[in-house]
Amino acid sequence: MSQYLINQYNDEGVDPETATLKMEKKMLENDKKLEANNIRILKFLAVIIIVGSIGLNFYYTFRHQDESVTESSIDEESEDKCSVMAINVHGHIATYDPYREIDDATVDQDVISSEEVVSYIERAGQDEAIKAVILEVDSYGGTPVAGEEIANALKRLDKPSVAFIRQSGASAAYWAASGAGYIIASANSDIGSIGVTSSYLDNVGQNTKDGNNYIQLSSGKYKDAGDPDRPLTDEEKAIFMRDLKIVHKNFIEAVATNRKLSIPEVEKIADGSTVLGARAKELKLIDEIGDLATVTDYLHKQIGDTVNICWQ
Repeated sequence: MSQYLINQYNDEGVDPETATLKMEKKMLENDKKLEANNIRILKFLAVIIIVGSIGLNFYYTFRHQDESVTESSIDEESEDKCSVMAINVHGHIATYDPYREIDDATVDQDVISSEEVVSYIERAGQDEAIKAVILEVDSYGGTPVAGEEIANALKRLDKPSVAFIRQSGASAAYWAASGAGYIIASANSDIGSIGVTSSYLDNVGQNTKDGNNYIQLSSGKYKDAGDPDRPLTDEEKAIFMRDLKIVHKNFIEAVATNRKLSIPEVEKIADGSTVLGARAKELKLIDEIGDLATVTDYLHKQIGDTVNICWQ
């Protein structure tokens, strides 16, 4: 290329030295033009990238806002349509759930707390849009206080309430359900078990076999009563039975009051056993045999409006 330019300049009558200088100048000018063009191209590409990024940012921002508005609208519509709150009472009933969160990790335990259920019932009572409450029960019991707290919360509610017993509504779970204004259950449900237990496994024989000795260190005479690693004395057993009978009496009175039955009527069936739904209806422990559709029909008549259930 350079030799071609020199020859061209020679043809024009220019000496080789001058031709070389002219060639170098020409190449320098070409390089500067090329550099300028490259810079313009890079600037143009940069502008395109920046504008594109801004455009995409606006697109995703407004799209997200639109989705948020849409989701919010859907939630609001769902809340507006909800006329009946349904609360699940499944598994063991306790006053609180000790397994709910451990080290920020949810632990899978079949426990429902009365404090959570009562909170939902009270929220339903304060919400004007909620016209009634369903307590869906599938539990073989729990602690007496937990059952009592749920029953009392339902009794305080100034709106229609239905306890819908599925497979089981026994012991503390039945105590809780008895507070509802109406009880519906399957003909095959296990219902009742009006009784109290505090039984436990005695480890004394196994400890003796393993060569383990129980060392008693307690300041009160009955402080370690019921410890499974030592025998329960007759006196201690009498104390436990005294308290169990008191709770049993309270259970009977609560069922009698909640179900509008006489004390003798409840005492006759308060042997701790469960009965199937059909027999429970005969004993007035429930009001009707049915399923969720039966619950919906009943509440429709009670509130005089469409039953739209929101589950908690």
